[in-house]
Amino acid sequence: MIKLVLFDIDGTLVRTGGAGVKAFAKAFSSEFGVHDGTEKLKFAGRTDVSLVREFFGHNNIAQTPLNFERFFETYLFWLRQIITQCNGGPVPGVPEYYEALTKAPEPPLIGLLTGNIKAGAEVKLRHYGWWEKFAFGAFADDHEQRDEIAAVALRRGAEILGRPIDGQETLVIGDTPLDIRCGRAIGARVLAVATGGATFDELAAHHPDYLAQDLTQANVAETLS
Repeated sequence: MIKLVLFDIDGTLVRTGGAGVKAFAKAFSSEFGVHDGTEKLKFAGRTDVSLVREFFGHNNIAQTPLNFERFFETYLFWLRQIITQCNGGPVPGVPEYYEALTKAPEPPLIGLLTGNIKAGAEVKLRHYGWWEKFAFGAFADDHEQRDEIAAVALRRGAEILGRPIDGQETLVIGDTPLDIRCGRAIGARVLAVATGGATFDELAAHHPDYLAQDLTQANVAETLS
């Protein structure tokens, strides 16, 4: 029986009309003077910190704590503005699936497992009225690598539940092969949805436990059993 459900954000929970990528580009340009900073970066499934580190490497910018701080302060400034100008909202099926989780006979603890920094995740989800729906989360602030973020999420979930949580009591929901991989890293079951970072066939090649075009096709009772 699943006791803990962990949601990815971008492309899984919400679509932001590209607000995050646009805010990255504005921060690269306004803070570091690089006007094509996102062109070489592949965002799907990545962590914010790893993306910035890659950008610094491409552009011979020192990977210092101060430069990371400069970037993320500027990124958040732009994200708060840009997201109000973009069309977005919950991915189809998300509200219904979430509600069904909360109404299950034994509702699981629901948290976030994301490559966003926490403040960025809050900006995105609060804009669409979803931030308060999650008891906790694990973010890029916790670790640069997604697999390690998953381990943090599992540990935090166990602390809230007051007992150790086995990976097989955990369901990770995401839209990229990297989401599948990080779920596997903690021994979790994985529900992959083709709503953002990868196609149905690309996700199928990584053999998730459950696979759906979107959450309207996911059976809550089956994924929790």
